[in-house]
Amino acid sequence: MNLHRKGRASLVLALVAVVGMAFRVSWNALRDIAGAVGADDTAAMLYPFVVDGLMALALIATLVLADRDRTFALRVLGAYTVASLVLNYVHGLVPELHGRTVDWGRLADWDPANWALVLLATSLPVGSIYFGSDLVAKVLHHRPAPIPAASTNAEESPETDTKRSTADLPVSTPAPIIPNAVALPRPVAVGFLKSTLPAKPVSSIAPVPVASIGRGAVAAESTRPRRATGRVPAVAKSSRPKRTPDQLLAEARQATADWPDAKVTGEGIRRAIHTSPANARSLRDTILAERAAAGAVAS
Repeated sequence: MNLHRKGRASLVLALVAVVGMAFRVSWNALRDIAGAVGADDTAAMLYPFVVDGLMALALIATLVLADRDRTFALRVLGAYTVASLVLNYVHGLVPELHGRTVDWGRLADWDPANWALVLLATSLPVGSIYFGSDLVAKVLHHRPAPIPAASTNAEESPETDTKRSTADLPVSTPAPIIPNAVALPRPVAVGFLKSTLPAKPVSSIAPVPVASIGRGAVAAESTRPRRATGRVPAVAKSSRPKRTPDQLLAEARQATADWPDAKVTGEGIRRAIHTSPANARSLRDTILAERAAAGAVAS
């Protein structure tokens, strides 16, 4: 990890050194161009900061901004890079600029080219004020997008699903009815009742035919009357009288009168008034709709 950080720091330092040397090389050309278009000595010394300095500012802005703002910063960087290249090229073509013996305001022999070059050199300071202020404002008002916590949501989703009540699920599956075990005795239980003494180890055990097990089960039929299996007597189902939908709604309203909306769930209503999951979900939807309507009227 330390080697990785040292490598990145060395790369940044090398980049700063290269940019500094390139700025020093371009310094003379931009200073002489500024003097040729009418700048005094102080303005000519500051002129390279106008062009190359804004290039550095636009480069930093491209690392911070995103989307359209980043595209704008790249365009500013490209435009001022091309402008600096043109001015350095003109400085190399006109030897008189090196000794500052060129006529004032004359950067080329052909008039249209001279007018274009003078316009370019004189417009760069104004452009630096405008584009530099705009880039700084965009950087100061930039808000990085939050990183979505996908792993956290993936870990929390199973736990949330397990905590959901059965009344809140879209479909509640009833528990399967298991028949009474007395209706059909198991062969293993019959064999266990025959002898409780420990058996001696034998070399092999002969397989028991299925037909003999069936005959044994029929022969051991009890004379006592069997209970009805698969059906629950009506008396054992519930001692509470059957309630109408209006009665259930009235009880649910009374039980949830002081509950907040977040607590009004199908499972909570089911436990409060002891009703089925389907009725609890219907009552939950009705109560929440009544509360929403009451809130709309109050507002």
